[in-house]
Amino acid sequence: MVDVSQHELVPDHTVLDSDELEDVLAEYDIKKTDLPKIKRTDPALPDEAEVGDVIKVERDSRTTDRAVVYRLVIE
Repeated sequence: MVDVSQHELVPDHTVLDSDELEDVLAEYDIKKTDLPKIKRTDPALPDEAEVGDVIKVERDSRTTDRAVVYRLVIE
């Protein structure tokens, strides 16, 4: 079986630790539940991601070189 998360077109997905999460929430002045959602069953998620975690997704971008977005893992 193919591991989709290792495919070259799938952007990097990283689980944020609590310190990084607090920094992100403070920077954008939001609550964790205000973030866009991603399902736990998404094959691109790291194996250690659990419901309630926040994932940092880093994509290549034509305009900014790297684009960073955040997603809340849901059931």
